Amino acid sequence: MFKLGLIINPLAGVGGSVALKGSDGEETAKKALELGAEPKAGLRTLQALEVLQGLDIQVITYPAEMGEEVAVKAGFEPQVVGKIESGNTHAEDTLRAAKDLVAAGVDIILFAGGDGTARNICESIAGEVPVLGVPAGVKIHSGVYAVTPKAAGEIVAMLVKGELVTLGDQEVRDIDEEAFREGRVRAKYYGELVVPQEHRFLQHVKNGGKESEELVLDDIAADVIEKMDPDSYYVMGSGSTVAAVMEQLGLPNTLLGVDLIKDNEIVASDCTAQQLLELTEGEPCELVITLIGGQGHIVGRGNQQLSPALLKRIGKENINVIATKTKLRELEGRPLIVDSGDPELNAKLSGVIPVTTGYHDSVLYRVADY
Repeated sequence: MFKLGLIINPLAGVGGSVALKGSDGEETAKKALELGAEPKAGLRTLQALEVLQGLDIQVITYPAEMGEEVAVKAGFEPQVVGKIESGNTHAEDTLRAAKDLVAAGVDIILFAGGDGTARNICESIAGEVPVLGVPAGVKIHSGVYAVTPKAAGEIVAMLVKGELVTLGDQEVRDIDEEAFREGRVRAKYYGELVVPQEHRFLQHVKNGGKESEELVLDDIAADVIEKMDPDSYYVMGSGSTVAAVMEQLGLPNTLLGVDLIKDNEIVASDCTAQQLLELTEGEPCELVITLIGGQGHIVGRGNQQLSPALLKRIGKENINVIATKTKLRELEGRPLIVDSGDPELNAKLSGVIPVTTGYHDSVLYRVADY
C-alpha cells in the first residue's frame, strides 16, 4: 500500500486576501484573522485529495487541522501521529511533523503551504523522502509546488498507479516579507527538495527581475488606457506590467498589491478582497492583470485579493490580460493558469483568452485550470 504523508499549514495564505503580502509570523497571521481572513489551506488540500479517492493509499498525518480533519473529509481513514495544540499551531509543528512522517516510513510527503512552509520542510528533512507542495501561500517562488491543488493530486495519483515519474531536485526560495510589503522583492535560496518532475503539473521557479522592454510596456499601457471606459471601475492587479499602465496614467501604484481606479483616478490603494467587493458592488467593473514570469499564473499567486466572488462578478469577458511576447515565450508553450480556489470558476475561466501584447496588438493564449 502506498503511504502518503500529509502536512497542512492551516494558516498558509491567510494574509493574502487582506493585503498583508504574506502570512509568516504569529503576529501577521493573528492580524489577518482579525481583519476577517478565512484560512484556505485545508480546502485546497481537500481539492488535491479528492483526486486520490478510490486508490490504494494509507494517509499518515498530524492531528486536527494539520491534516487529520481534511483526510477524513476526503474519505480516508488516516493514521495520526504526533501532537499539536489545535488552534495554535506554529512552524515548529511543521518541522516536527516532517520528521515524524519520515520516521513513519511514508513514500512521499504532500504538504500545503507557501514558501515559508517549504523552508520548514527543507530545514527538517531535505533529501530524505520526496515531497510535493499544494500551493496555499501568498508567495510561491519555490519550484516544489504543483501548479494547482488538483495538479498535486494528479502527480501523486501517477506515483500510486506506478507510472514512471522522474524525481529531481527543485529549489526552495523565500522572500523577505517586510521588504515585500514595501514593494521590494528579495528572493533567497534556502536549499533543495526532491520532487516528482512531472512538468505539466509542476510549477517553475518564479523568474525575478523587472520587465526591461520599456517601449513595449508603453505600447501595452497606451492600448489599455485607450480602451478604458470612464464609467467603469478597473481593478489593477500586481506586477511591473500593470505598473506601466498606472505610470502612464500618472497614478501611484502598489507594485505588489491591487489598486482600484475609475476615470483615471485612484479610488483605493492596496485593497483587500472585502474592500474590492464593497467598492464595486453594483458597478461595471473590469480587471487588468498580468502573468507571473516563468510560471504563467494569472490568478492565485500574489493576488488573492481577487476573490472568486469578485471574479464571478467581473466575468471572463472583462478580464484584460497584458504581457509582452517575450514573457509569453518564456512559458515555452505552457498555458496560463487560473487557481482561484473555486474549481467551478477555474473551469469557466479556462480555454483561450486574448492577451494584449502591444498597441492594437494581441494574441490568443490558452488558459488551463488543471
